[in-house]
Amino acid sequence: MDQNQFDEHLKTSLEHYRKARKGLDELAAEEHGMSPIHPQYVARVLDELAAKDAIFSCDVGTPTIWAARYLTMNGSRRLLGSFNHGSMANALPQAIGAQVSHPGRQVVSLSGDGGLAMLMGDLLSLRQLQLPVKLIVLNNSALAFVELEMKAAGILDFGTDLHNPNLAKLAEAAGLLGLRAETPDQVRPMIAQALQHDGPALVEAIVSRQELSMPPTITLEEMKGFSLFTLKVVLSGRGDEIVDLARTNLFR
Repeated sequence: MDQNQFDEHLKTSLEHYRKARKGLDELAAEEHGMSPIHPQYVARVLDELAAKDAIFSCDVGTPTIWAARYLTMNGSRRLLGSFNHGSMANALPQAIGAQVSHPGRQVVSLSGDGGLAMLMGDLLSLRQLQLPVKLIVLNNSALAFVELEMKAAGILDFGTDLHNPNLAKLAEAAGLLGLRAETPDQVRPMIAQALQHDGPALVEAIVSRQELSMPPTITLEEMKGFSLFTLKVVLSGRGDEIVDLARTNLFR
């Protein structure tokens, strides 16, 4: 069967991807001196520094979004996740299994602070088994994807605060290399040091809680829900959150 000669759909799709890719890359640019860090930048730097045949695992929620948008799959890399069931805290145990079954490969786990907290005991498993898994933890002190779903539904978020310890120091107490990035200029050297470390390592990146992981299209119901959320925030005396939301997502 002859190849189809009509490539208009292909050209349109490639141009659409080019524009979408440009927008995503602009959101992942380093902003010197800014704090907290944009999580997109962390994922982009990890993509640049990780091995060409690295095995990645990502927790459900925002880590899955950043992994999908910024980790380049080149035919040799693998990306593991709980993409069907959406089970929280999957990244670390998946990384352990991948490292045990592929001892010669670089294995990197991308977690949120909530996901890591649920199975934090597996840090001891890494130490016990001496597995050189690298953990990148996006710490925004919240169950961020749950908050995003609440915003879209017009619900004033509650019960999503996470009062975390210093996760890098906690990793050190468990026998891992613990590193912490609080500003964008610290992200690259910390991730590079972790990837070069001969053993398990954890990089805790302090990222923005108000980062909106915008979908390709937004429904009318989502717009109405978000408008209702902003109204409730202002009326409840939490108007500073709207200012922070705008500063994080608009004024960039």
